[in-house]
Amino acid sequence: MKKLIALFAVSAVASTSAVAAIALSGSASVSYDDNGSKASSTSYDADLSVVGTAGTTTVTIGMDVDGANAAITSAAMATTIGPVTIAADMHNEDSGDMTATTAGTAGEQVFDGTAASDTGVTISVDAPIGDATVGVDDSGVLTVSGTWSGITMTSSTDDVTTVAGSIAGMDVSVTNDAGATEWSLGTTVSGVALTLGSDQAVTATFGLAGNTMVVSAVPAVAAKAAVTGNSAGTGTAGYGKRITNSAASYSTVAISRSLTSGATLAATYSTSDDSLTLKASVAF
Repeated sequence: MKKLIALFAVSAVASTSAVAAIALSGSASVSYDDNGSKASSTSYDADLSVVGTAGTTTVTIGMDVDGANAAITSAAMATTIGPVTIAADMHNEDSGDMTATTAGTAGEQVFDGTAASDTGVTISVDAPIGDATVGVDDSGVLTVSGTWSGITMTSSTDDVTTVAGSIAGMDVSVTNDAGATEWSLGTTVSGVALTLGSDQAVTATFGLAGNTMVVSAVPAVAAKAAVTGNSAGTGTAGYGKRITNSAASYSTVAISRSLTSGATLAATYSTSDDSLTLKASVAF
């Protein structure tokens, strides 16, 4: 009997420990959109996230729970063993089979499909050398990163270099990907947070946390054809790139207010279709 009681006590402790290492969070929202001159519509969304942690190992599962049946949207595990990091993507987000001749004809990802699952395991090693960290993953990409005088720089052998930092109160980020450069600037002037991107996108945020107004200017987008890659991603085009449809420039104004009930009420007006969207959401 004493052994049985002791065994039950050990089981109870193990169960309590396991439950304590599981974090549950989620969000839910309901939206009404007058759609400008078109018929109005309503929509809703509800999502859950379960995170389990044991030592340096974390398992994360995401679920879309609105509609008739709950669906898994993500499942991943990550762990560290000294300088080695192992990450596993255990959920295939692909939506259908495609071939090289049909890929990209409707804006979908080239070679997207169950025949080319996006699940997999990535193994990387990071080693500090002086003020820099040198890392390499199982695909052979070598990355060097570090922070010097408040400026963070990352460069890798797949032709991607990023430099970011705060200079005289301005947040600056520059990324060069195989010769194509993108940058962003962010600063605060008289309590207004301003951001500017190399694509000419401008955002201004007014107010305090819980009661804000965001004004955005979204630039026009030029059309681009799909770039066909291969399923191994070994060619000059990698896995390929999506079609980019052309779009005219437009502006949005979004007002958000946190309510004492714990919910957030937001109203967004867009000049793209002269529509007003009201959204009530809650996160837990």
